[in-house]
Amino acid sequence: MARKAIPPDTDADLETMDREALLATARAMRRAIRIHRDASGHELCWHHPDLWALLPDPPASNQIVPDWPQFMRGCIRYRQSLDNQLAGAARSDREFGK
Repeated sequence: MARKAIPPDTDADLETMDREALLATARAMRRAIRIHRDASGHELCWHHPDLWALLPDPPASNQIVPDWPQFMRGCIRYRQSLDNQLAGAARSDREFGK
């Protein structure tokens, strides 16, 4: 999967922050990353605008959403990767939304 280049000035705001603002920013990002990291069950597969909102620049407006067949194949591959990466994790048969 090709990654887009990030413009070099997207983090220029960090240069103007004082120590307290930098620490507050780092803490907010760590909190959001931990929430994302500790997601479980169906929450593993969601769009995460709250996490992205911690960045000063908006997300690209040209995001592409895969068609259903390609999306579902990607979901299956993601779930298969969890079998490899989290082989010992507990399993759940809870349906989405319940």
